[in-house]
Amino acid sequence: MKRIKAFICVLFLLSASLFGCEVKSGVENKLKIVATIFPAYDFAHNIAGDSADVSLLLPPGVEAHSYEPTPKDMVLIQNCDIFICNGGESESWIDEIIDSLGDRDFTVIKMLDCAGKLLEEDEPDGAAQGNKGGDDLEYDEHIWTSPVICADICNKITDAMCKKDAGNSSEYKDRCIKYSDKLLSLSKDIEKTVEGSKRKELIFGDRFPFKYFADEYGLSYYAAFPGCSTQTEPSAAAMARLIEKTNEDKIPAIFYIEMSNRSVADTLSEATGAKELLFHSCHNLTRDELERGEDYLSLMRKNLENLQIALN
Repeated sequence: MKRIKAFICVLFLLSASLFGCEVKSGVENKLKIVATIFPAYDFAHNIAGDSADVSLLLPPGVEAHSYEPTPKDMVLIQNCDIFICNGGESESWIDEIIDSLGDRDFTVIKMLDCAGKLLEEDEPDGAAQGNKGGDDLEYDEHIWTSPVICADICNKITDAMCKKDAGNSSEYKDRCIKYSDKLLSLSKDIEKTVEGSKRKELIFGDRFPFKYFADEYGLSYYAAFPGCSTQTEPSAAAMARLIEKTNEDKIPAIFYIEMSNRSVADTLSEATGAKELLFHSCHNLTRDELERGEDYLSLMRKNLENLQIALN
């Protein structure tokens, strides 16, 4: 731990000397906001409009769980007014950075503080048997997969912006209301789809970072891997259960997530004849998606289209 703190302190000193002039070359009177992952960036960007500078640390196409901050990222954090992170185990480096900043006057928003923690399941088939407990406890960190919780996150971001930049508070509040309305409209459309569907279960030939989504809309699920598992191959028993469940319930679609090699979904599709569909977690976007102008709402709307196919 001491070695980590020492490394961060040295990195701050080096990065300040290397990049300090570059970071300060922007508009000084604008609120500076830094987000670690795309959902946080997208929410802040929609609320801020042109009244604040919003930066995203995670580069497009990078696996979020393997990301490590660069010296330039450190300086962005050091000079920001509001720092938005998810706050889970995959961002454990954040606490060390915050401690290294001492008494600096900036606001830290951890999105995971906006809702209760949901345990990942032990079983690779997603059976609702709870978690083992003890040292094996793991929580789903993908809180933003619930649009309802996202509206709460947006309110918290807006409150922080208004406190830091009172002169633009009315604009922040107005944009937050409009954006939250879109989130809640999306949620209502998902509810209608689920309520009018033939089935209430999902099959994922992939990892399952959608516990908050499933919990919000009363869906059961069966997945090759729990949460953000680092496993690359499911057990033979898990594959057999997924194939059996897909055939038994005549599930029309197998889901895979973004940036997946789709190997498990391919195998399940070949074995069952079910169609393969993308269900985007919105954790990060590819460069192509960013260039097309995709955002949280557009990707979740596409998830809704695929959900309609899978549930009917």
